[in-house]
Amino acid sequence: MLNDNEIAKKVDIRPIEEIAEKLGIEDESLEKYGKYKAKISPDAVSKGLRKKGKLIMVTAMSPTPAGEGKTTTSIGLADALNRLGKKAAAALREPSLGPVFGMKGGATGGGLAQVMPRDEINLHFTGDIHAVTAAHNLLAAMVDNRLHFDGACGELDCRRISWKRVMDMDDRVLREVVVGIGGPLRGIARETEFDITAASEVMAILCLSENLTDLKERLGNILIGYSPEKNPVFAREIKAEGSMAALLKEAVKPNLVQTLEGTPVFIHGGPFANIAHGTSSVIATRMALHLADFVVTETGFASDLGAEKFFNIVVRTGHIPPPDACVLVATLKALKYHGGVKLKKVNEENIGAIEKGFENLQKHIENLRAFGIPFVIALNIFPDDTGAEIEKVKELCDSENVRVAPSYVFLKGSEGGIELAHEVLKAIDEDESNFQFLYPLELPLLDKIEVVAKRIYGASSVAMEGKIRRKILRIEKEGFGNLPVCIAKTQYSLSGDDEALGRPRDFTLIVTDVSLSSGAGFVVVFCGDIMTMPGLPKHPAAEKIDITDQGEIVGLS
Repeated sequence: MLNDNEIAKKVDIRPIEEIAEKLGIEDESLEKYGKYKAKISPDAVSKGLRKKGKLIMVTAMSPTPAGEGKTTTSIGLADALNRLGKKAAAALREPSLGPVFGMKGGATGGGLAQVMPRDEINLHFTGDIHAVTAAHNLLAAMVDNRLHFDGACGELDCRRISWKRVMDMDDRVLREVVVGIGGPLRGIARETEFDITAASEVMAILCLSENLTDLKERLGNILIGYSPEKNPVFAREIKAEGSMAALLKEAVKPNLVQTLEGTPVFIHGGPFANIAHGTSSVIATRMALHLADFVVTETGFASDLGAEKFFNIVVRTGHIPPPDACVLVATLKALKYHGGVKLKKVNEENIGAIEKGFENLQKHIENLRAFGIPFVIALNIFPDDTGAEIEKVKELCDSENVRVAPSYVFLKGSEGGIELAHEVLKAIDEDESNFQFLYPLELPLLDKIEVVAKRIYGASSVAMEGKIRRKILRIEKEGFGNLPVCIAKTQYSLSGDDEALGRPRDFTLIVTDVSLSSGAGFVVVFCGDIMTMPGLPKHPAAEKIDITDQGEIVGLS
């Protein structure tokens, strides 16, 4: 089979005006970035306002280094729905340069289920993530500027600054830095950190805001630190929200691209799900729901991360409804890996390992059932998967009384997703839907953490140092106890230990820190060894990426 780049080069990509026309978007509502991508102005919905379409949310079992193909499945399912005569679109996150040049490579799908133009989407795209980086760091500069002119005894205590800096790249040496050294002309010396832009609260705000007005208000509500009297200080108090919003004026508009088969795709925003809430913007998803009959959206990593946060954080904004159905992606490789097979041997047939690893998928089935949404298991098929293994998974799913369908979208495009599309449509039309949040907002923050840990991760208990517990109680005392929690933990395990594969039991979730994202509207709870600034692997994807003398980018996976 041809590689992703070879497949993409054989496709005649259509002008973006043709893609927009499929959704009833007029040319005057397009702000074009070249021939094949465009931003969409907000008036595109007001002009073509219609009844909201059906929302399909895609999640997965616990990821492995082999990859599960969640984005590929999302793209292929949208293509398959269009092939069946439905008016469908997809809503996906923007790739971050960190993973693109780090461990993951590109994030535009694969095989015959890709979005185009793949190189441009993976590298810079329309500049949204750079705008988020600039807005975030502008606030950091204004914080240090205030310290410089007011001194350590001004309205901000230099020892209690919580706002960090960000960049859209994996760079472990920036996890802890000292700024302001070299004398008084360089500000006040203090320790700080860098996060990756995908973990920025500004990114979360961009993706949770209803419009530009809501965005500006949320930016003003960002906690930047504490006063010498230990009172919280917000971005609005140093008059930063207006200039930050100005930098995000264009970034707040959704981006429109297309699949290999010409299905419209909204790609907007890129928060990670292991350290943030992990889904594309509510602005893009809501716009898609007004313009298409079916919208396929993707959440980051597995049901314990992206899906849980989608339900408890994103849906709680009230800007988009709960999904009408979910798709839970699984692969034979992931099942074998969680069944104890080494990565280099997951291509070999192993029925026993599939049976053992199925317990991981079982827990994700339980998680989706906890929210009361109909769902289908999509078994993402790879070329070396065997018929006996596929039948075993179907048998195990039947024993759980869940819908399951093989997905061949990587190999066959929309044609390979027809069975999955039919099952999803049946789930929407026939299965009971009784959505419920996991916890009420009135519940204390400590109890919210415990509910997620026990019901979604399967933990037996939660532990933290006394200073962390006191920090949580202080957040409640400051008036933020009614916010949902956004738990930052490893994506590789249901627990906080990335080596605990399968379905860990009787473990304690260790909370290592907590921070308030008052602008985004949630409390971040850090667990285990989670890092908000990833590092490059020994052999990063950047080593394989190159550009030819003719200007063609090669090596993007």
